[in-house]
Amino acid sequence: MEPELKNRLFPFHQEKGEESLVKNGRLIVIGDVHGCIRELEKLINVLKLETNDRVIFLGDLINRGPDSKSVLKLARSIKGYSILGNHEYRLLKFFHTLDSLELKPYEISTLKSIDAEDWNYLKSMVLWLEQPLEGRVFVHGGFLPGIAWHTQPAKVVTQIQMIDKMGIPRKRDETKGRKFWATLWDQEPFVVYGHTPRRKVHRRKNSLGIDTGCVWGGHLTALILPENEIVQIKAQKNYIK
Repeated sequence: MEPELKNRLFPFHQEKGEESLVKNGRLIVIGDVHGCIRELEKLINVLKLETNDRVIFLGDLINRGPDSKSVLKLARSIKGYSILGNHEYRLLKFFHTLDSLELKPYEISTLKSIDAEDWNYLKSMVLWLEQPLEGRVFVHGGFLPGIAWHTQPAKVVTQIQMIDKMGIPRKRDETKGRKFWATLWDQEPFVVYGHTPRRKVHRRKNSLGIDTGCVWGGHLTALILPENEIVQIKAQKNYIK
């Protein structure tokens, strides 16, 4: 049984008479954290969050790094929204099926550390968040070009990196003939994504990648809107070694 997943618009439509959640504030988008709690704490301190600011995490808050549980706790404490990453997706599949065959050792460690509040937060994650007026969408991995982006399933949008000659989404490798999805993305909306770590943010005409490999010793990156400002925190070390 697959986990129940939803899509969301952001800012949300008015609910119960409440006004737009981002009125007079900044929208802060944070790339893959992967359990790097110290770097996330430093980033939040540098950003100096104010009452009207809203934070969106691009998924993969957990796994690989030193403290996934503390990252989830901090995300909740600042009322951050989170998009579903491939790492959360695997844990949610386990939650619904109790099939641990696909889980990796670091995921077992994460499972042992999280509690009911953490699971509730994981289950609240969405496939993507859209700002239709700005022509912008936030997602973890990306989209297949040439196909209606809002119809694409979790296994695509949480994991896509490359596209092969047959148009099938793949993970990144050096196989001849495969192209990175964002290289082929020449349509609307503008996509802000994580998932594919690079040394620098990856700017294209219609997309921006902000996973800068914090857990591999790179940086934790935030995009501040509407200013389009980039803020980065250098990782304390490479946690994968």
